[in-house]
Amino acid sequence: MEKLSVVIITFNEERNLGRCLDSVLRIADEIVVLDSFSTDGTLTIAGARGAKVYQESFAGYTEQKNRALALASFPFALSLDADEAIDQRLEAAILSAKAGGLQGAYTMNRCTNYCGKFIRHGSWYPDRKLRLFDRRQAKWTGFRIHERVDYTGTPIHLRGDILHYSYDALEEHATQNNRFSTLSAQAYFEQGKRSSWFKMLVNPAWAFVGGYIFRLGFLDGFRGFVIAVNVAHLTFMKYYKLYALAKGIPVSAAASLNSGVSRPS
Repeated sequence: MEKLSVVIITFNEERNLGRCLDSVLRIADEIVVLDSFSTDGTLTIAGARGAKVYQESFAGYTEQKNRALALASFPFALSLDADEAIDQRLEAAILSAKAGGLQGAYTMNRCTNYCGKFIRHGSWYPDRKLRLFDRRQAKWTGFRIHERVDYTGTPIHLRGDILHYSYDALEEHATQNNRFSTLSAQAYFEQGKRSSWFKMLVNPAWAFVGGYIFRLGFLDGFRGFVIAVNVAHLTFMKYYKLYALAKGIPVSAAASLNSGVSRPS
């Protein structure tokens, strides 16, 4: 049976890490945790479950995840965030793939838990992710917070979900919207992209209608509505801040690449 490394980056994740690690104990032949000098109980939790723990300063999501991959012992790796876990169907699918011989890369859906309820519609589901792959054929790429796995082949899709535990309260969502809109605007600006009044008006409206109406976000009830509003708000803030950067207008200085490694994107 092909051996599998599970790779996780962390920073102050004592609230989430135990759940994440417990979910992969049956599929992992080793667990690698690359920590960014946590000050809570993250390292204790990782060590208690037999993870190999390393520490390096946070270098951005793309670079940090590639550094973690480089620490793995086996060619195939499953990359997870600390606020994620795999459900039983995905566990069974991965075990079956291991038994048959892992090959290339695999995608799976991600299902987000928002304020205590899993969201099954709208722009948040199915949120297909490529997370299990041969490290010799794929790596993380991207700019600032927009990282993705670069793989040139056609991945195999596995049944089951990555369970993503995002926000416990609306206030957390609003705070992260501010942070991620700043980081996104900065990334776009550095890539030479620009905003406009049209983008500030139309793109948020389309984000709401697309998620809430066309992708059936309304079926998730009140939470579906709140998510659609927040997605529209994030879209507006991103393009407003990009516009402001081009005009020399100050943008929030609170966002920082070093303020943690888990997020809802």
